[in-house]
Amino acid sequence: MIGGAKMYYGWGSQDSFLSESEVTDIILNVIPPSSVNGKKILVLTPDRTRTFPHGMFIRIFVKAYGRIAKKIDFMVALGTHRILTDRELEELFEVSEFRALLTDRVSFLNHRWDVVSTFKKIGYLGEDEIRSFTEGIFSEEVEITINRAVFEYDLIVILGPVFPHEIVGFSGGYKYFFPGISGGKFLHFFHWLGAVITNMKIIGRIDTPVRRLINRAAEFLELNIVGISTVLDMDRNLKGLYAGDVNDAWLKAAELSSLIHVKRVPHPFRLIIGVTSDKYDELWTGGKTMYKLEPVVENGGRLIIYAPYLKTISYTWGKYLHKIGYHIRDYFLSQMERFRDIPKAVLAHSSHVKGTGIYQNGIEEPRIDVILATSIPESVCREINLGYLNPEGLNLDELKNREEEGILVVENAGEILYRLEDDI
Repeated sequence: MIGGAKMYYGWGSQDSFLSESEVTDIILNVIPPSSVNGKKILVLTPDRTRTFPHGMFIRIFVKAYGRIAKKIDFMVALGTHRILTDRELEELFEVSEFRALLTDRVSFLNHRWDVVSTFKKIGYLGEDEIRSFTEGIFSEEVEITINRAVFEYDLIVILGPVFPHEIVGFSGGYKYFFPGISGGKFLHFFHWLGAVITNMKIIGRIDTPVRRLINRAAEFLELNIVGISTVLDMDRNLKGLYAGDVNDAWLKAAELSSLIHVKRVPHPFRLIIGVTSDKYDELWTGGKTMYKLEPVVENGGRLIIYAPYLKTISYTWGKYLHKIGYHIRDYFLSQMERFRDIPKAVLAHSSHVKGTGIYQNGIEEPRIDVILATSIPESVCREINLGYLNPEGLNLDELKNREEEGILVVENAGEILYRLEDDI
């Protein structure tokens, strides 16, 4: 960490929010300009599937370091999300707001997960260690790779928001390395581990086997790293910012996120309509509507993913999902040899969207029905084993304010986790 004796600098509150000048002060405290004079900086950021004020943060970095650092690159930690065009990168980073500040020292980049030469092996976890980290669920050797570009910089900054997350419990922290700028077996391994444990048992939990596994993988990297973790409300107000040691900053943000991004309800609902945020342009990311609402759908209930604009299952993994469809975890676990050629992250996504359930004697019984009210055709929905509803036939106004009848409509679904009051 660059800076003083504190493990993190920061502030957070449920009742007020930070100004840009206050954000600047925190960042300058943890990364003094003198410490990066003539240095090369890599800043890892989220893509548009996370609520985050990219423009404000990039402007702060460019103002503070753009003319004293030798180089400052902003890389979107895509994982395996769609590669952005140059225009989309500029829109994401809101470059039009500060174009006059830019120099040839500043660049905006994708993590090119689609290029084999991007990656470098940094180590592996042996069978005994995997058995320990997964609490006996798996026992195998797993190779760890990462974008080799990280070794070209003097300072790596992990910059991004923290929300409840289906794979690791809460997003952020070293998740910007794994899967943000990683690839290969490890990426697929821990996604599948999260799916086997299930969304219901992981999402919104601070300490999870997957988080511990990701933090262990980060130990292979002997780099100068600063974490900047943020917490925002749905109006994009910055409720918290912690900067310094990656894990300490992340933990403080996760604790605040658990207060701001988790909504408790007294009872489950028989019908939930999740009006999916338009930041998700494929079911691969739009499935977050299911992950955040699954815990409060009653057994035998229905969850509708309402996203009329959504036309695509997955830009990256669509061919596999059209082939295997959406199924509960035990459907896959009972016949893993049949799916040996399917990437494990695809199996994970499939079972996360379908939810929990029972598979016995070749019969699949999901706990709830998941229905798409999107622009994905009915024939495709049936092909991939999900329900279909014509979004034009759904009158949201008639369904609102009927919670006592067991009906819940959730606007801007995908980031706020719903949980029962007695679920600890």
